[in-house]
Amino acid sequence: MSESSGPVGYRDPHTFTQPPSQAPGGDPRMPGERRDPQVFAQPEQPPAPSPYPPQQLPGRPEGIPAPWNTGPQGHQVQGAPPAAGGSWGAPPHGHQPAPGPHPSLDDVPLRRAKKSPGSGWRKAVHHMSGGAINPGMSAEERRLQELVARIRQPVRGDYRIAVLSLKGGVGKTTTTMGLGSIFASVRGDRVIAVDANPDFGTLSQRVSLQTRSTVRDLLLDPSIERYSDVRRHTSQATSRLEVLASERDPAASESFNDEEYRAVARILQRFYNIILTDCGTGLMHSAMTGVLDLAHSLVLVSSAAIDGARSAAATLDWLSLHGHDHLVRNAVVVINLPREGSPNVGVQQLREYFLARCRAVHIIPYDAHLSEGAEIDLHRLSKQAKRAYVELAATVADGFGADHRRFHH
Repeated sequence: MSESSGPVGYRDPHTFTQPPSQAPGGDPRMPGERRDPQVFAQPEQPPAPSPYPPQQLPGRPEGIPAPWNTGPQGHQVQGAPPAAGGSWGAPPHGHQPAPGPHPSLDDVPLRRAKKSPGSGWRKAVHHMSGGAINPGMSAEERRLQELVARIRQPVRGDYRIAVLSLKGGVGKTTTTMGLGSIFASVRGDRVIAVDANPDFGTLSQRVSLQTRSTVRDLLLDPSIERYSDVRRHTSQATSRLEVLASERDPAASESFNDEEYRAVARILQRFYNIILTDCGTGLMHSAMTGVLDLAHSLVLVSSAAIDGARSAAATLDWLSLHGHDHLVRNAVVVINLPREGSPNVGVQQLREYFLARCRAVHIIPYDAHLSEGAEIDLHRLSKQAKRAYVELAATVADGFGADHRRFHH
């Protein structure tokens, strides 16, 4: 009879010990004996001790079950979120990382998908194939994307642009509205155009009038503390460009002097990133001193005619002689074509003349919508005119990153 109190062939799992002659890891079954996998399974290695032993875990009221990610002994279950201070995918206890530089996610190769074409046969192919065939953007679309990226360059503080011409009727106000509208529609920040023309400026006539306020009302307002306080004095175009009108009374407008323009600029630069000033035709006017002293860049407007070009050249001469040679070197000249077809003056020769003195020259083609002299809507511009203003805005924006601390503030 066996020492066990059970029937023949029965072994109590709690008292059975492996015979000394049995090799480690061997099968301890007797011949013909059926093995119980729950009894004779090799024990697993216990998990690494928890950083918080069971007796140190925060106490739980009776009847509240343990968190889902802990076992009966308070150990964290494999696959559960890490304990405090741990991390997903942490190496096993005692593992030492291999010496040498650690891999970086920056080294993971990435193949970017082509952008969908926006026009032409490429767009048609992409649409008809259900997106399976993507020819990518054309060279023209890539060029436009580069121009937009230049226009969206960040501005440190505010950037002030003076638009002027000694000769009237050459498209100075139209250029101010066109340039400002592109900036306002392409960028996400605030852009405003100020009418500093003492002779009944027409800038406010190129936008849907939302208020009767002028620069005078803005100066007299004692409670300018936030953007909404300034916004009540401006009108906004469909492009999001805001316009601050000039004084409509010619007698009162003459009193808009240098100090008052500087006061207006101090208010606007707190709330706007780009400030365009539509100047008058008189360089000797009092407000012009403040305009030129505060300007970061200059846009000089000329017509494609000999008299307009001579007036623009005289403006450059006067600026150089009166301490504004830095504005002349960095100026952008705009030549507006007055009618359809080829102009009577050699525009290429005019362009070469101004390029010898200034940073860039842009030619704006004739546009029927702009020639109306009414409110400007970018959607009504011809493709050629709109593209010309986009290129002009990109050239002006190239100066956003320059250091302008040498200018007076």
